[in-house]
Amino acid sequence: MHLDDTDVKLLRLLQQDATLSNKELSFKLHKSIAAVHERVKKLKAQGYIKRTVAILDRHKIGIGLISFSQVFLKAHTAEVLNEFERDVSKFPEVMECYQMAGSYDFMLRIATKDMDAYHMFLRHKLAVLPQVNTVQTYFVLSETKSETAYSI
Repeated sequence: MHLDDTDVKLLRLLQQDATLSNKELSFKLHKSIAAVHERVKKLKAQGYIKRTVAILDRHKIGIGLISFSQVFLKAHTAEVLNEFERDVSKFPEVMECYQMAGSYDFMLRIATKDMDAYHMFLRHKLAVLPQVNTVQTYFVLSETKSETAYSI
């Protein structure tokens, strides 16, 4: 499907504030409420809008440590890769998992309460996975930018 200018503007608005009502969106887009409703419905049905979520303040919910872990696997067969992805997807501490090209196999973004919680996660969850050879972790000192909206 081709996105027209109205679709792009609608997606930009929803990326910034998904709580905007169809009435508010219609005012900003100079379209009828029914037209906006149909466009949102269409964008969801076609997979442009995957889900609608609330973005929480991690500090207020006790998540004090963000880390990025480079994971090196013992083997690179499809079976091993699939098993690792399945296993790591079950861990609530893992916020994102990317298979990478380059010197390591996966990059994980991990969110934990503190260093002790990360240590427990590493020792009792990540490092004991049978596919894992080595884990190298970097800890976030400060966050300059954290964006959820794509540039479209």
